[in-house]
Amino acid sequence: MISARTAGIAEAQELSDLSSNPSRTLRVDYIFSGTDRSQEISLDEMSCFDGWAGRTVNMDMVPVRGNGQISLTDAAGGQVLYRQSFSTLFQEWQTTEEATRLRKSFENVFLLPMPSSRAVVKVELYDFRGGVSASLSHVVDPADVLIRKQVPGNVPNEYILESGDPKECIDVAIVAEGYTSDEIETFYEDARKAVDAILSHRPFGEYRDRFNFVAVALTSSESGVSVPGEGDWKDTALKSHFNTFYMDRYLTTLRLKNLHDRLTGIPYEHIIILANTDTYGGGGIYNSYTLTTAHHKAFEPVVVHEFGHSFAGLADEYYYDDQFVEYYYPDCEPWEQNITTLYDFASKWEDMLPRTVSLPSPTPEIPIWDETGNGMNSLIGVYEGAGYQSKGVYRPYPDCRMKTNSPKAFCPVCQRAIARIIDFHTVGE
Repeated sequence: MISARTAGIAEAQELSDLSSNPSRTLRVDYIFSGTDRSQEISLDEMSCFDGWAGRTVNMDMVPVRGNGQISLTDAAGGQVLYRQSFSTLFQEWQTTEEATRLRKSFENVFLLPMPSSRAVVKVELYDFRGGVSASLSHVVDPADVLIRKQVPGNVPNEYILESGDPKECIDVAIVAEGYTSDEIETFYEDARKAVDAILSHRPFGEYRDRFNFVAVALTSSESGVSVPGEGDWKDTALKSHFNTFYMDRYLTTLRLKNLHDRLTGIPYEHIIILANTDTYGGGGIYNSYTLTTAHHKAFEPVVVHEFGHSFAGLADEYYYDDQFVEYYYPDCEPWEQNITTLYDFASKWEDMLPRTVSLPSPTPEIPIWDETGNGMNSLIGVYEGAGYQSKGVYRPYPDCRMKTNSPKAFCPVCQRAIARIIDFHTVGE
């Protein structure tokens, strides 16, 4: 006979084993829908597959708040088994003029460790001030017969960098979009260029042994990607297109279920999509994906910039003041680590400021960048203009990889933010 105490120890050990060594992945698909003033979250489908490529440390925490969070909690004991923060294209669309006159829906896909017993999944979306604007909770039973077993595909792939076991490394899938079967070797060359560009930037290069990069050679029937503004619609693997939100250079895919279907069987937790076009454009969404064009002359700096969004949750540091809705307000601090409204500046880079610096800081002439980004700390300051707003939002450096394509490096504040994200994914407490 097993005592209650022994059973409790066994249950705690089982949950601990899940946190440290998940063996399967639970994929949960949602539909986020609404207008500029409303949000609804609907469960679409649940599925599963063998293996887990997500982090196995710090599983009950998030490194930054994000624009939303998803959590997995043990139904019996209330222990948080996993938590992830994210942003979505849906929430970005809500800031457009179109959202004031139309209701739309967007696919969203999340990968969670499969629980060993009944658990509760909770999804929350946040407004610009960090308040909960929408929430959905539902129970997941691992014995549920309607959790579909995903069948691994047979997509050719090639590791550009393989540093270790997927459970121990950060796994990045680089996915082909708009490459025909005759252009796959070109895709592999482009994927190698993307990895080289990322690893050439601090701090990624110093942490290369914590990353796996796998190139996934999806083939498309037609070469290139769709440009609706020119009436050019192509049949491509991921159905991506320019003119997202009627912005010429904004290149995205809305077919997230299809994207994740195609990656089944390949260890991944982050996604970079390379589009076979020389037209400038792309985008990066935190913990969703990066998508950029592989044959524009600025490909290397742009793929690094967009990966700064999708992997590290860094904000854009440029500004133009013609967005339909402001993202940042003086009575709250942005969650992104490289911008501030000064509302809670102590939580940002206040500790990195030189001793003699004024707030805000006068913008000096653009510094000369060296290849390594050394000798930069003296220019750390609080420079007005960031997050698409010229007033009231501040960046840490005159110029940076998150501001323009000219600099050779991330600024020291962005470098620290990226390093913290890498450590969060790979180093336990």
